[in-house]
Amino acid sequence: MNQKKLVGEKAASFIEDNTVVGLGTGSTATYMVEALAQRVKEEKLSVTCVSTSNVTKELAIDLGLNVKELSEVDEIDLTIDGSDEISPDYQGIKGGGGALLYEKIVAVNSKKVIWIVDDSKMVDHLGAFPLPVEVIPFGSEHLFEKFKEKGYKPAYRMQDAANKFVTDAGNIIIDLHLEKIDDPKQLAQELESEVGVVEHGFFIDIVDQVIVGNKNGEVEVLTV
Repeated sequence: MNQKKLVGEKAASFIEDNTVVGLGTGSTATYMVEALAQRVKEEKLSVTCVSTSNVTKELAIDLGLNVKELSEVDEIDLTIDGSDEISPDYQGIKGGGGALLYEKIVAVNSKKVIWIVDDSKMVDHLGAFPLPVEVIPFGSEHLFEKFKEKGYKPAYRMQDAANKFVTDAGNIIIDLHLEKIDDPKQLAQELESEVGVVEHGFFIDIVDQVIVGNKNGEVEVLTV
């Protein structure tokens, strides 16, 4: 049973006619975009889409969806995106696909945010998934060393053996291997205070609903 496909299709059913929708990034979001394109085609829906990454934008355009830049819309009615970890109090870590900056910008400009995940992403505490920190390349070595001194076990996100991963905004990502994060809000504030940090992968108090799929083919909608 493909849990990602299940929740992607379920999420697409929440999208209404004549709305602006934020399209997330990642494998689960891809199923949602495909399901939305099918609905638009079959039901003749009028939906304007804003993408959180170049990859999703290209997919949406290829599927015939109407895609605009964030600057071209007043606000977003609903954003649907995946998540890498979700704690019991619905805080999240995102950015495994490297789109955390654009994902967060789109999310905070949305009236409503839905995350779509399989049940393995629902965790007791955040941190087993590495926390992405997007930084500008200039001075990144000094930030890396500072994170190392703090015991955050940093590692550059790599595109391949020789090249660092570069985000759509032209930045690089340092992944922090923290294992268990006791106070996400405190660490988020600490990272935000570091000069050179553009954004971090904590998504604090952002989500409104979570759609979770399990191995039995069941889908649960959780309201925050």
